Amino acid sequence: MDALDVVRRVAAERDGIVTLGQARAAGLTTHEVQRFCRAGRWRVVARGSYLVDADLYDAVPRRARIRAAVASFGPAATAVLATAAELHGLAGMRVTELIHLSLPGPVARPARLAYPEVVVHQLAIPPEHLVQVDGISATGPLRTLADLTLRADRFSAVSVLDSALNRHLVAADDLLSIPRLIRGRRGAVAARGYLGEADGRAQSPLETRARLRCVDGRVPPDALQLEVRDDDGYLLGIGDLGWRAPRVIAEADGRGAHGTPQAAFADRRRQNRLVNAGWTVLRFTWSDTLQPDYIPWTVRQAIAGARRR
Repeated sequence: MDALDVVRRVAAERDGIVTLGQARAAGLTTHEVQRFCRAGRWRVVARGSYLVDADLYDAVPRRARIRAAVASFGPAATAVLATAAELHGLAGMRVTELIHLSLPGPVARPARLAYPEVVVHQLAIPPEHLVQVDGISATGPLRTLADLTLRADRFSAVSVLDSALNRHLVAADDLLSIPRLIRGRRGAVAARGYLGEADGRAQSPLETRARLRCVDGRVPPDALQLEVRDDDGYLLGIGDLGWRAPRVIAEADGRGAHGTPQAAFADRRRQNRLVNAGWTVLRFTWSDTLQPDYIPWTVRQAIAGARRR
């Protein structure tokens, strides 16, 4: 096996990324690496990190950018905040091109000019709060949640907490230790309130945002993922948010889960079954959550109509 084959094997396990040190350890020289880059076969992603066979990619994959950024800042660098949440697969934070890294105080240095997409933080992170995500150093799920709740707005913070619970990256009891982790830090009072609103039954940030709008509008749902069955026990449908007594269900229609023709047909059949069984079905989108009063007003109208009937 020649040196380039060895490099390709290393890259295949690292999102296409190899460092200069790894390339040299495989038998390539610095001159050969530079020649690959000039020819467009490799691409410099960060200092000392390269995307192998770059011509096979339309763009540098996001995970490859994160891996290269962490590697470029040395062994003390670790992914934190929204970048750590992204690595863990947590949903709820606003998507940006920024990469959040933390470095210890003596090592941290301004990096915006050389790497405008990298934001360097100086967080005090004990070793037991660090994990490896496919070989990338990052704060563990619980520490990531603690850091984010201090910085994120309420809707984003509760969404990412819900996502972590729903994906079983943390348990509800684990959240009880977060107040200790954030004690004395700026934003701790608000963050403790966000913890009390977390609910792992929410399956998407859209569901979380719709629920919070209802809570703020004083029409909180009494059930999430409400199963509706007929008299024979046949499952007619599952409502994202439910109000049992007036028989009202609200569905959070995100692009991913409801954006295909097949999903649209299934939604219509499910809605028809629920309506025929006497339930009112409401549907909300992301843009609806941007208006504080619209969702709770619509739910109140539906409840009032059900009571009149």
